[in-house]
Amino acid sequence: MSKEPMDTFDYAPALESTAVVDIKAQYNLFINGKFVAPKSGKYFATINPATEELLSKVAFADLADVNAAVSAARGAFTKTWSKMPAAERGKYLFRIARILQERAREFAVLETLDNGKPIRETRDTDIPLAAAHFFYHAGWADKLEYAGVGNSPKPHGVAAQIIPWNFPLLMLAWKVAPALATGNTVVLKPAETTPLTALLFAEVCQQAGLPAGVVNILTGDGSTGAHLVNHPGVDKVAFTGSTDVGKAIARAVAPTKKSLTLELGGKGANIIFEDAAMDETVEGIVNGIFFNQGHVCCAGSRLLVQENVLDEVVEKLKRRMQLIRLGNPLDKNTDIGAINSSAQLARITEISATGDAEGAQRWTINCDLPNKGFWYPPTIFTGVTQAHRIAQEEIFGPVLSVLSFRTPAEAIEKANNTPYGLSAGVWSDKGARILWTAQRLKAGVIWANSFNKFDPTSPFGGFKESGWGREGGRHGISAYVKGNM
Repeated sequence: MSKEPMDTFDYAPALESTAVVDIKAQYNLFINGKFVAPKSGKYFATINPATEELLSKVAFADLADVNAAVSAARGAFTKTWSKMPAAERGKYLFRIARILQERAREFAVLETLDNGKPIRETRDTDIPLAAAHFFYHAGWADKLEYAGVGNSPKPHGVAAQIIPWNFPLLMLAWKVAPALATGNTVVLKPAETTPLTALLFAEVCQQAGLPAGVVNILTGDGSTGAHLVNHPGVDKVAFTGSTDVGKAIARAVAPTKKSLTLELGGKGANIIFEDAAMDETVEGIVNGIFFNQGHVCCAGSRLLVQENVLDEVVEKLKRRMQLIRLGNPLDKNTDIGAINSSAQLARITEISATGDAEGAQRWTINCDLPNKGFWYPPTIFTGVTQAHRIAQEEIFGPVLSVLSFRTPAEAIEKANNTPYGLSAGVWSDKGARILWTAQRLKAGVIWANSFNKFDPTSPFGGFKESGWGREGGRHGISAYVKGNM
């Protein structure tokens, strides 16, 4: 009996259950240790971007609510948190970290529902890293004099923290953990489209017995964030998001005595030298741009390939991309989930269209897009030059621009020819070449023969229009104490 060759391998659906998550019909603000209704009585919808189905109604915080939250944070700082022994503060962070681990599956499913990213990523990356940040900073709480931040580091006071929608819980952990470890109290505003894991984190704070007012969570839109940034009772502002909003925040904070850290956009260069291990490199390219649907500020969205291996890299990349699975984010086989919102999908579509108009060659994987939700297939553009809009602007989606170079010097010149300076990757068999390149790249984070590797002990941040300050590691701790390094 003859058998036909097997050209494809079909996966059976492996859906994660949503039974572990209890999504409330309505969520209130978390102020002074309790959930309270917004003073305006206003609520807004948060939806599942993969299905466009309503998940819940969430409270909209206005100035009166911001006043209440900042007042609660100030009271907790002066009466409780700043007077508590550092070792005791650390115990609370350890409790939070352990609870995050215990409830990891619940958080992973909720993050996938509210954000649209694959369950494989929330389960294996987002939630474990969030817990790791609390563990790491818990250990520093009573050892700050050894962190290189001075002999007697003092907290700023009340920290206003605004986080984006691409890594909702992880960005929360990046900010809340160091703030609490150094003795600050927090008023945090999650992104409008992804508030649910922050509100579940509020329940974790209650479960851990965190003193009332130490962490306050306000949901709302940009106006809520503006009220928070401009509030005279705030001592420290930390923002992760777009460069345009970051510039506006910097202008608002400049005339004040508030401390500020900004983690903004990027247009990371992923540099491939001719001696790179090509199969390994292709995997790194895919992870660098298609991880989290490209919703990554440090994504390797510009691929710079040495000219004599360009055709080989592009051919291998296309073959590998055909194996990417796009679909239901709750399916454990899924690689690419939904775009977070209709507004973000429109931006990806609009900027990508300029690639066609300006003469670049588009190549997209052959896949069926779901009828409901917001989706964009993994796409690469070849024939891209430095003048193309897709080579200069942050697309924040699964779109890769491919450029070529002849010499290492040309690679450096092209990689640095951008307003941003957040991340870069270097792929080569020669350690000396990697070090030579890394020393000349104007980027805050540089990966060698890897991409998108994160660890709470390692500082993260950029140069130029990618912001200032660092998050993670000892450098991140310094941003939350007076008398920084």
